[in-house]
Amino acid sequence: MSNSSKRKEESHLLMNGGVKQSTWTKVFNSKAVWEEKDEFLDVIYWLRQIIAVILGVIWGVAPLKGFLGIAIFCVINAGVLYVYFSSFQQVDEEEYGGTWELTKEGFMTSFALFLVVWIIFYTALHFE
Repeated sequence: MSNSSKRKEESHLLMNGGVKQSTWTKVFNSKAVWEEKDEFLDVIYWLRQIIAVILGVIWGVAPLKGFLGIAIFCVINAGVLYVYFSSFQQVDEEEYGGTWELTKEGFMTSFALFLVVWIIFYTALHFE
């Protein structure tokens, strides 16, 4: 652990009264201190999966079809996570390999999950 990350953690622990925060607490706290790189990448991954399920259900119920649905999903998925890590959490993107690495973290698995959920809901509600 580098000196700067140790100082961040120490100051963060002092602000919290010496109590270490859980991952779930950090997810919803702006500018949380992430001790481990993998912990934040896991959060990005699972937030993407949650977004994929929610949008898949909405698209299936709507009923949205075709390339427009896929394009809107890609924009929302990438946009929401970009705003989350750059504005809400304000992490140093270079620490994680750059903006592109964070933006694509878990994207393909969330895309596959989105398609499965979308197809299941669309088929169940709009076909006889």
